[in-house]
Amino acid sequence: MSSAEFEVEIDEKIEKEIKEPDFYKVVFLNDEQTPVEFVIEIIQDIFGHSEKTAEAITLTVHNEGSGIVGVYTYEIAEQKGVETVKHARASGFPLQVKVEVE
Repeated sequence: MSSAEFEVEIDEKIEKEIKEPDFYKVVFLNDEQTPVEFVIEIIQDIFGHSEKTAEAITLTVHNEGSGIVGVYTYEIAEQKGVETVKHARASGFPLQVKVEVE
C-alpha cells in the first residue's frame, strides 16, 4: 500500500459561533427603613457611581419602587448583589437587591 491510498481530504469548513455573554441588571428595591444616605454610599462604593449619579439612582428607587444600579455579566452582577446585601445586613438595613437578565 502506498501512502497515497491513505490521504484524506476534508472539504468542509467548521464555523464557530461565538455568543456574547448575557448581561444582567442589578436592581435595588425601595423600602422604608434603609436611609437614603446609606443607599447613595453603597451605589458609590460598590458600583462606582459618582455622588450625583448615585443620588439620581436613589431618587428613582424611592419614587418608582426600584432602580437599576448597574448592568454586568452574570458573575459580576451576582457578586455586587451579594456584597450589597451583606453590607446592608451588617449595617442593620433590609435593602433588597434583584439580579435579572437584561
